[in-house]
Amino acid sequence: MQKYPMTPEGFNAMRYELNNLKNVERPSIIAAIQAARELGDLSENAEYHSAKEKQSFIEGKIADLEAKLSRAEVIDVKKLQGDDVKFGTTITVDDLDDDISITYKIVGIDESDIKRGYISFTSPIAKGLIGKTKGDIILIKTPGGEKNYEITKIEYI
Repeated sequence: MQKYPMTPEGFNAMRYELNNLKNVERPSIIAAIQAARELGDLSENAEYHSAKEKQSFIEGKIADLEAKLSRAEVIDVKKLQGDDVKFGTTITVDDLDDDISITYKIVGIDESDIKRGYISFTSPIAKGLIGKTKGDIILIKTPGGEKNYEITKIEYI
């Protein structure tokens, strides 16, 4: 069975979402379906069909989250050692093409959020950075074109 790497924060967020779906959303949609049934003819009952569709979506999301959590490999970056880029590390790079400094944290697939600087370990940038050390200059092929980066800081936080 393939492991699903994630940070402790990502794992906890996923557990919170699952708990909310099971204990808030699911009971709410069951009540909505019951109320729609009481309106009578189900063949032309838009509220009923909408509620059933939402129920199907929620149940699918629950199954997806349960599967991911069961295969989770939680990696606590604070316990990592070394001086190279790994899953979970926070890296500051100088974009040598645009003369700006950018900070990224390499995280699991579902944790990525470029606005926060969280990039998936499967992204081209993360793949190009993993295994490198401070001072390395890397040419990375991204969907937007090639970029030159210099690693200026690696943190295990």
